[in-house]
Amino acid sequence: MTFAENCNAVFDRSTSDYHINDDVDFVAVNPFPSDTIDHVLYAKNWIDAVQWHLEDIIRDPNIDPVDALALKRRIDRSNQDRTDMVEEIDTYFRELYAGVKVADDATINTESPAWALDRLSILALKIYHMKAEVERGDASPEHIARCKAKLDVLLEQRADLTSAIDCLLDDIAAGRKYMKVYRQMKMYNDPATNPVLYGKGEGK
Repeated sequence: MTFAENCNAVFDRSTSDYHINDDVDFVAVNPFPSDTIDHVLYAKNWIDAVQWHLEDIIRDPNIDPVDALALKRRIDRSNQDRTDMVEEIDTYFRELYAGVKVADDATINTESPAWALDRLSILALKIYHMKAEVERGDASPEHIARCKAKLDVLLEQRADLTSAIDCLLDDIAAGRKYMKVYRQMKMYNDPATNPVLYGKGEGK
């Protein structure tokens, strides 16, 4: 099993485990040892699964505005946690390939390995939920057919992305590509760069 294939297995397990309780407040029991990359991958997908369902809840047209604001703040915190975990995964790769001699003609990828894995994690959730739509007993044949076509595309997309990630990692390991990690610069979370926040500090 390649690295990206293993990631799919971990993401699928986390997604399946989340839906045992299907509760955004349920605390995950990570089955992997805490010092392994699988532990981080599982936790990453669990964050994505919770946020997926928070995004569903906040779109309820009858939601109380106070509850909606609290959910929006929770989603913001979740986004920050997600970004932090992506950086943790990229740090793993930086350390893993630290000793690689980079070729003079090596090129950089459009995104780091961890951000590609982030998309793979989201795909696990899309596939799970689209499959659920295909299997709905109360849905029309037309709905099931549309969702089946979308599921086929998602599965093809996951296969392509899995192959591309493994190829990228092989290239990095061989020195044909190199990676950079651009640390997050989310200005709206920083009181020093969000005008609404620093404006309040100035009495505005």
